[in-house]
Amino acid sequence: MNHILVAKEVTKQFGNHTALKNVSLEIPENSIYGLLGPNGAGKTTLIRIINQITFPDKGAVYLDGKPLRPEHISQIGYLPEERGLYKSMKVGEQALYLAQLKGLSKHDAKKRLKYWFEKLEIGDWWNKKIQELSKGMAQKIQFVVTVLHEPKLLIFDEPFSGFDPINANLIKEQILELKENGTSIIFSTHRMESVEELCEYIALIHKSEKILDGKLIDIKKAYKNNIFKIGLETSNHKALIAEIQDKFQLLTNAYDSNESQLNLTIQLPTSESREVLDFLSSRANINGFVETIPSANDIFIKAIQNKNVGHE
Repeated sequence: MNHILVAKEVTKQFGNHTALKNVSLEIPENSIYGLLGPNGAGKTTLIRIINQITFPDKGAVYLDGKPLRPEHISQIGYLPEERGLYKSMKVGEQALYLAQLKGLSKHDAKKRLKYWFEKLEIGDWWNKKIQELSKGMAQKIQFVVTVLHEPKLLIFDEPFSGFDPINANLIKEQILELKENGTSIIFSTHRMESVEELCEYIALIHKSEKILDGKLIDIKKAYKNNIFKIGLETSNHKALIAEIQDKFQLLTNAYDSNESQLNLTIQLPTSESREVLDFLSSRANINGFVETIPSANDIFIKAIQNKNVGHE
């Protein structure tokens, strides 16, 4: 597997505060990689190091197999959480200026801006000042100037902040399209539903250290806790609940009298479900039997709780 970005044992201190401690990451090419962690974990420091805004005290970062250098900035697009547009400048004038800073000629910049402004239906904003736009409208402009120079690596820090659901979905579609066209993306967010929708890989940083990384689907499998949601068609649910409680770890139960269905949540000692299936099928009709897979949010909370317990 080829990696667009590799960080090796990156450490960064600010005075007595350790922002990053021996953090190593491998970002696969043409992937959307979720960089997760609580506030203050060290994510922003790592992003700043990748963008050469600051530099590591120890360790190294490689872009496309080569040590990170100033000339690599033209191959990276960065959308920070705190937007940085000049409020008194007109949209078109500012977009052209920022595009040229990224190395585009004025002709190419105009051509690409026309494409993106039409794509996002913002063509009539060209002569508006940024201060005349809503926060969401300004973020659309920032998104455009971030992707305009077609970098190899895009870094989005909370890209949906301030967007209404319709525009958040529009930007999500653009991110997926960029990935399909070959761009590699680092995606930093606290919105776990966005992680579920977009990310193939994740890393979790907590208190300056990486505590988890890998393919999201593999991490979910590793965090399974053998919990099953079950629907049983029965006319004698009270007696059945008593039997199940005696034999298995029953977490929840609720009886739907309209459907004559008993809905259960059971946790098994292992993922082997044959025994419980055999037991239940001998006593009721099984309408549903599904193992619950932990969400990204569940994993986020569990991993941090485990790490905190380990530090106590």
